[in-house]
Amino acid sequence: MRLSIRPRAFGALLSFGFCALFGVPTSHAANSTACQGGGFVLTLPNGTPLFNVNSASGSGSGGSGGGGGGGGNGGETRVEVPSSRLPSHGILKVRGTYIEFDVDVSTLAVYNYTLKATNNPLDITGGVTTVLFTRKEPLLGAVTLDGSSMRVELKDGTLRLIREGQTLKMKIQAKDCAQGGIFQLEPEWATETGTVDFVHTLGPAVFYFTNPYTGKINFGNSNLIRGKDSPQVAAKLVQDERETIWRVTSGGRMGGVLGEDAIENSPPASECTKNCQAQNRVHGRYEVPDPVYESDGDDD
Repeated sequence: MRLSIRPRAFGALLSFGFCALFGVPTSHAANSTACQGGGFVLTLPNGTPLFNVNSASGSGSGGSGGGGGGGGNGGETRVEVPSSRLPSHGILKVRGTYIEFDVDVSTLAVYNYTLKATNNPLDITGGVTTVLFTRKEPLLGAVTLDGSSMRVELKDGTLRLIREGQTLKMKIQAKDCAQGGIFQLEPEWATETGTVDFVHTLGPAVFYFTNPYTGKINFGNSNLIRGKDSPQVAAKLVQDERETIWRVTSGGRMGGVLGEDAIENSPPASECTKNCQAQNRVHGRYEVPDPVYESDGDDD
């Protein structure tokens, strides 16, 4: 299904003058500036603080989650949370400087994925904290991850939540940044075959649209927010203005990209499901034909 752009939302938004009015930096790809001061605080379903991680420095400290050490070396920190602290469908709260969301510990479904307004120079909220997704939810039927522990890791500035049930392992990777490639959710069946369907439902002020500069489907609002679902080994089943259903092959992923990285004219990810290496990544630099993050060229 091809979605048409909303005229009322983007008539002024895609103009150079509008972007200059809001002082959006010229040609800024997501970088360390976008993650400056970022870091997550995690709270268990019973309200106990678990973990503080700093995405800028790559450091972390174990909390009172129990069941594992919070140490580590080489910039890696790990805590193993026992199943006794993970009640069925309890909510793990993940709160950062730029990003916050809730996680159902039984499925690793993500709810209320929110981009917060900050004074970071690469902020794209226009000063308004915005729920980007009300849910990023795997449709697992009766299958859950209950009965197993959950591993919480920080490595190279990335938060990882990993939980493995009897037949399925799920992994979330997240960064606390104002923009960039900052989220992905990966399913893996024990048989290494099969698929998982994911429902992505956008927040009330966000919608999918066909970007007229790239021909690709982005999500965004009537201000500066631009984002893109970033699938790997996944097929789009259904899409409308507010919701997409994806079918992800075991070992694939559903990622999320925000800001300039979401509107660059780059090729899709390769078909890799196991031990993906550097050759599976996008190489080189690509043009960003959408002018939403450019100035009007008048620096006076």
